[in-house]
Amino acid sequence: MNKRAAALCGAATAVAGLLAAAPAAAGSATVPATFAPSAPRSALTWKDCGTKDYPALQCSSVRVPLDHARPGGRQITLALSRIRHTAKTSQGPLLVNPGGPGGSGLTLAGFVAGGLPKKVAAQYDVVGFDPRGVGKSKPALDCRPGYFVPVRPASVPSSPSVERAGLDRAQGFASACAAKYADVLPYIDTVSTARDVDAIRAALGAPKLSYFGYSYGTYLGAVYAKLYPHRVRRLVLDSIVDPTGVWYDDNMNQDHAFNARHQAFLAWVAQHDATYKLGKDPAKVEAEWYAMRAAVEKKPAGKKVGAGELEDTFIPGGYYDGYWPYLAEAFAAYVKDKDPEPLVRTYKRFGAVDAAGDNGYSVYTAVQCRDARWPRDWNTWHADNWQANEKAPFSTWNNAWYNAPCAFWPTSRLDPPDVSNDELPPTLLFQATDDAATPYEGGVTVHRELRGSSLVVEEGGGNHGITLSGNTCLDRYLTDYLSTGKTPHGTGEADAVCKKLPPPKPLTRKATPTPVTGPNGTRLHGLLGFHGFHG
Repeated sequence: MNKRAAALCGAATAVAGLLAAAPAAAGSATVPATFAPSAPRSALTWKDCGTKDYPALQCSSVRVPLDHARPGGRQITLALSRIRHTAKTSQGPLLVNPGGPGGSGLTLAGFVAGGLPKKVAAQYDVVGFDPRGVGKSKPALDCRPGYFVPVRPASVPSSPSVERAGLDRAQGFASACAAKYADVLPYIDTVSTARDVDAIRAALGAPKLSYFGYSYGTYLGAVYAKLYPHRVRRLVLDSIVDPTGVWYDDNMNQDHAFNARHQAFLAWVAQHDATYKLGKDPAKVEAEWYAMRAAVEKKPAGKKVGAGELEDTFIPGGYYDGYWPYLAEAFAAYVKDKDPEPLVRTYKRFGAVDAAGDNGYSVYTAVQCRDARWPRDWNTWHADNWQANEKAPFSTWNNAWYNAPCAFWPTSRLDPPDVSNDELPPTLLFQATDDAATPYEGGVTVHRELRGSSLVVEEGGGNHGITLSGNTCLDRYLTDYLSTGKTPHGTGEADAVCKKLPPPKPLTRKATPTPVTGPNGTRLHGLLGFHGFHG
């Protein structure tokens, strides 16, 4: 990234099939963008549903067609939330989405409204929603409860039997989804969700919609903007999916990026050897980590944390370096003190999957597997992932198994839409150069595809989801844009560059991870989720 850093700073003005369950109507090609029917307006009834953190939150729901090509057919229900505007003059609704696919957006409305300056938040109805299949929306998917209950087979298929066990799990998950949701799965996809977004706009009675999405939410926003460009008022995309790699290539690219972020974590541990005593040489610390993975593969820590669970525990550190001190504490306790309990506790906090996680994963697979043409031949996956694993051994195979049900998915596949757009008002994009979940090139690509967009880069930053998490430089651009529509303009790859936040410091005492009630960065990343494009 060093060469890129110089360019940025110089250019910126500132700082194989299992079943054939899909009906013919679902098709294997994306519905053309010209098919963009107006969603019918419906009255919304809002009720108070405030929480301790967000007491002003209100909730409602809206019914939308399962199949937007048949608006009079079966209806499903989407759960909504909002924080109402309090200013005399409103700028209309600001719809927010935390990504996933599969992430619940109900609480995000409260977070965004609370994270923005009061004068800005007061101008908007900040609206969150659970996308189709998610959370409090109905039906909510849960293909195989307990799919991630430990201890599952090791991620790295060191023998044919280990690989066969992974394949059996993935195929079993796809079969379970087909058995429970054959009538729904053909309509769990990004284009259908984008049409839901317009149904929400219509139900709100708004001629235009402002949209703010993180991670996968950036792709959803770009697809919505493609289908309904004249209904977009303002568009903010933070940590941007590369639309040209949906979804197989994007996931392969993640493997190298997460490996780099894991090495950054290990280097940070080495830098703080006085605290963790795992060595001053990052290579030595790395060797200790992989030795720990080998040890828990043979004897899972606390009978809960095997190799796959260990990876699940440390992958969040690739999303947000605020977790590094907690991960380092557990790492050091296991290696130096021979104490597995901190590792087990940290797994339960960062890596374990609860019922909401089962739902999120079910929607994740349903959307990603339906959205694009994943390889059906497992030999392709086998070869590609072994090749990637040679250079990126941290999470390559973990990520492969996370997505493996797509090799056996029971619906036909869609062709991802071309999101290029020259009909939008000025839009604002945010991207960190060292983001692992949505690597930097995605931001550059979307900046190029959305004519008139402005790209704000966090130079050297590795966190995923970078606005409203403590970087005042980034937030200033966000605030100005939402207030006035003003965007920065540069002459190169980026229109503005902000410095990254300082790295975390070791904990002052031994501690286990606490609930997500800390600073904005920690709170945001608790809402975004961790795995795959969950974030």
